[in-house]
Amino acid sequence: MKPFSNAAGLAATLVLAACASIPGPGPGPAMPSGQAMDEEVRLAMRATGARGIAVAVIEDGEVVHVASYGERNAAGEPLRTDTIMYGASLTKAVFAYMVMQLVDEGLVDLDRPVGEVLARPLPEYAGPDVEARYARWSDLAGDDRWRALTPRMLLTHSSGFANFGFLEPDGKLRFHFAPGSRYAYSGDGFILLQFMLEEGLGLDIGQEMQRRVFDPLGMTRTSMMWREDFAGNLADGWDIAGRPEPHDERSAPRASGSMDMTIEDFARFAAAYVAGRGLSESSRREMASAQLAITTASQFPTLQSELPPAARRRDLAAGLGLLVFQGPQGAAFMRGGHNDVTGNAWVCVEARRRCVVLLANDVRAEAAFPRLAGFVLGETGVPWAWVLGDLVFWPPR
Repeated sequence: MKPFSNAAGLAATLVLAACASIPGPGPGPAMPSGQAMDEEVRLAMRATGARGIAVAVIEDGEVVHVASYGERNAAGEPLRTDTIMYGASLTKAVFAYMVMQLVDEGLVDLDRPVGEVLARPLPEYAGPDVEARYARWSDLAGDDRWRALTPRMLLTHSSGFANFGFLEPDGKLRFHFAPGSRYAYSGDGFILLQFMLEEGLGLDIGQEMQRRVFDPLGMTRTSMMWREDFAGNLADGWDIAGRPEPHDERSAPRASGSMDMTIEDFARFAAAYVAGRGLSESSRREMASAQLAITTASQFPTLQSELPPAARRRDLAAGLGLLVFQGPQGAAFMRGGHNDVTGNAWVCVEARRRCVVLLANDVRAEAAFPRLAGFVLGETGVPWAWVLGDLVFWPPR
């Protein structure tokens, strides 16, 4: 694979150099017992008011603990380990994993411009069907910077787009900076990579995710879109004010975040991922390596100004669909997922192939994520303030 180029390549080099100067990993804590985990989660739920949380723990690349707590809906029905929960942006990590399988097979080159894979210039793909399924690529007419976009840039949130074009003041997709030059979270970047796979290569990502990831890993209750058999055991959500909201039934696969799943199923994926199953060694290493430096004070708002170099966290970087960092236990990575009624987090320590997965159908639970993750893994250096912004954590720091 080609190295990341230009300014982004220099930034990644600086991150790697900083990481190399950090002492080796210290000893990780012993895994807590199931009873201790139960007590800690219930304490967190009482403190935050969260109505439902599910937890999975992976040790040495194997699932060792899966549990769920609380309620799945306003009727008070229990949240179970086989209850369908919304994956939100955890979808991005699973999608990136599938893309790297395509890289292993020579079907995708991370550094080949997207436009070279499409039969026509990107802005010429227009009309209601394209705009409803993907984005309004026609907004990019007259700005040839789209020709520079590559899968690597899209997977590292360096497309230059806002999160979604429809959130722009005028609703139009546009570039805010040169592609590849800096990090700024963008769901439309992932949607463009989906478009390249589907329009340029003739793939259906819902089918590809099913046959390449979900089926081989035994993720029988996971899908990129709504399935009728999910209806009988489904998690609704609660917002920050404690108001319930029905589960959003996604009608089409979206690489940016349409995946429905259970805690049991995502635990299987997390274990396979951290153990290196399903990818070549080089692709697995590439996914969780520092690709692009992080230069902002927090993840959102996505187009905020960059910090002065001296104020940046030098060991924090974008991987491919992941956030990678160095901490007291060495190299680690994480991926979050969030909407108004959902809070998810997946954190792994590479040296011990240890992970914790936290899924909540109540966004209030996010305030307890730093403490819960630390309870399982010990101090890992997760940049919680960068990920969750000005959220008031429990217990207060």
